[in-house]
Amino acid sequence: MQNHPTILADWLAVLESMHPKAIDMGLQRVAQVKVSLGIHFDCPVTIVGGTNGKGSTCAMLESILLQAGYRVGLYTSPHLLHFNERARINGEPVSDDALIENFAAVEASRGEVSLTYFEFTTLAILRLFAEAGLDAVILEVGLGGRLDAVNVIDADVAIVTSVDIDHTDYLGSTREAIGFEKAGIFRAGRAAICSDPMPPKSLVEHAQAIGADLWLLGRDFNYAGDKQQWNYGGRNQRRNSLGYPSLRGANQLLNASAVLAALEVLRQRLPVGAQEVRSGLVLVDLPGRFQVLPGRPTVILDVAHNPHAAATLAQNLENMGFHPYTYAVFGAMRDKDIDGVIAHLKNRIDHWCVTDLPLPRAATAAQIRQKLLDAGIVPQNEPNAERTIQVFDSPANAFSNAQSRAGENDRIVVFGSFLTVAGVMAFRKSEYH
Repeated sequence: MQNHPTILADWLAVLESMHPKAIDMGLQRVAQVKVSLGIHFDCPVTIVGGTNGKGSTCAMLESILLQAGYRVGLYTSPHLLHFNERARINGEPVSDDALIENFAAVEASRGEVSLTYFEFTTLAILRLFAEAGLDAVILEVGLGGRLDAVNVIDADVAIVTSVDIDHTDYLGSTREAIGFEKAGIFRAGRAAICSDPMPPKSLVEHAQAIGADLWLLGRDFNYAGDKQQWNYGGRNQRRNSLGYPSLRGANQLLNASAVLAALEVLRQRLPVGAQEVRSGLVLVDLPGRFQVLPGRPTVILDVAHNPHAAATLAQNLENMGFHPYTYAVFGAMRDKDIDGVIAHLKNRIDHWCVTDLPLPRAATAAQIRQKLLDAGIVPQNEPNAERTIQVFDSPANAFSNAQSRAGENDRIVVFGSFLTVAGVMAFRKSEYH
């Protein structure tokens, strides 16, 4: 690139078209440029992978470490509204200028090596973190683990939150195949934490084969609790009388216990007190993960886009108590198991507002409507119908329609692709500001 862009949006537009494939699995190219850039971390690095629960786990670990006064870098993906959300230092998104500077450094170092958008931006953020004088770095896996760009870093602690069916084109179509891919972030002699209550055999065997220090839920760490509080027990550490995480949902104690296991592993390098754990769990915030917005009708944002996440969402909706009607704003990628998602939620939703999304790989609203019909959902046409399916060209229009029809005691659940949730978040922001 002869002249570097000077505006972040222009950089991102260039990066989207630089590599022939959007996803190009493999570490060789990324590792080569990482060496050229001299990326190296002196502080502990935690890598978090898994089918679902990665974002919540990262957010809780970040929140606790910030409460303990550490300088923390967090890398997650994808973003909802602004690219800068992907890279946070001390809980704040990094600036456009910091990103642009590191994009230029990657461009100068890559030579003839072609990088995808995700690989290029990952390397830039890794370099940014490596030079920021941090006490701890948390990296979320983008896709899989073994061949994901963040796996060029040898983590001090690797966490796999859950293993289920997703991204089958890249990771395989069974839990055993996917488990092996997720376990690729484990390292010999280092802590490998798995908070899935039923880990695939492939994950356990891979950890044993490479000599990782495997921590399994139920064997090496566990949790127990009542309605008021919960307790964590690890190999050598107990934490009692903990408040529940502010993140809602059925699986958050699984995620929180993995975080406390990681902190137990790192306790010599990053000591954290009981009050800091309590405060971190109470103050953690993560948009789009069973996020219940204030006001009426109740609005829930959730990036559930595979059957495992949809089952959790269905359970969380069930636990909310009575609402006369539930409206859904739903859009998804074509390569997702949309039928599997619908199967878990079809008995929880009365009115479907399905939407197109602004990406070529998205399923159209018409295709989703057909899948709902195939699942046995029979819409009615009369004015006060108990069950409807309507098609929209954008998440904003779908949400606007749901809003116009929902009573104040009803609820609207916005779920599916990040783009569905992001579209509604952007619409609400423009509506209320």
